[in-house]
Amino acid sequence: MTQDLLHALSFDVEEFFQVANLRGHYARDDWEGVPSRLDHGMDDVLACLERRGARATFFFLGWVAERRPDLVRRCLDGGHEVASHGYEHLYLQDLGREALDADLARTEEALVAAGAPRPIGFRASTFTLTRDTWWAFDVLVARGYRYDSSVHPVRHPVYGVPDFDPGISVVEPEGGGSIVEFPVSTVPFLGRNLPVGGGGYFRLLPGAVTRAAVRSLAKRGVPAALYLHPWEFDPGQPRVPAPALKRFRHYLNLGRTLPRLDALLRRFRFGTFREVLEARGALAAD
Repeated sequence: MTQDLLHALSFDVEEFFQVANLRGHYARDDWEGVPSRLDHGMDDVLACLERRGARATFFFLGWVAERRPDLVRRCLDGGHEVASHGYEHLYLQDLGREALDADLARTEEALVAAGAPRPIGFRASTFTLTRDTWWAFDVLVARGYRYDSSVHPVRHPVYGVPDFDPGISVVEPEGGGSIVEFPVSTVPFLGRNLPVGGGGYFRLLPGAVTRAAVRSLAKRGVPAALYLHPWEFDPGQPRVPAPALKRFRHYLNLGRTLPRLDALLRRFRFGTFREVLEARGALAAD
């Protein structure tokens, strides 16, 4: 069962200069003037997935989809799912309820214009769906989203809901309706949830640790949910004078991400978030 279990893989499609760690260096008004480097990461990611017969969910920023509809189509042509990451990577607490609704609408319009179906999945910028922004579930349900992957059941200074169910669950917001929550993976460690779902942790921890975490989840019949970013496959991206800790988080082991992903895909089966949820009976297949 360990080898046969289908796990969920995802990529948050954003430019390197839109990442929270580099916000102090790249102002929003300057984005149009920064040369794109998305192709460097996307080429490697899509080729690796094709080589290993894996599929993934690509959570696109609407800002990216408007400017690179070709990347949306490449993902669709590869058999992958396209979902929403919001329009321009703003934290939910900075958006508010009405602005989130408009943000989602603009992103949906960009994705559909690029040739994608209307998205049924969403991931908030930097996992900022917390108890303080729980109202976002009402907005998602009202807009017809069927699953979310924005709640991270860990302790963190910016995000996290440490007491949230680390597995697949159903959220019933105050406004009515329901939505499936599929958090990125954690494993229990000393009474807390240890983040192993990807991103900086994928680069910080040895590849063997991530593989052991996926194996541990699989032995319990629990599908892993992992996430990465195209910029994490681009060691040639420009270095900027951000604070030391943020530079460490952003640039650590960029040259090792691709071989680590390839090693993971050799050992486990990965599909889209939608495929895994449908296989688990959490979503009804269309």
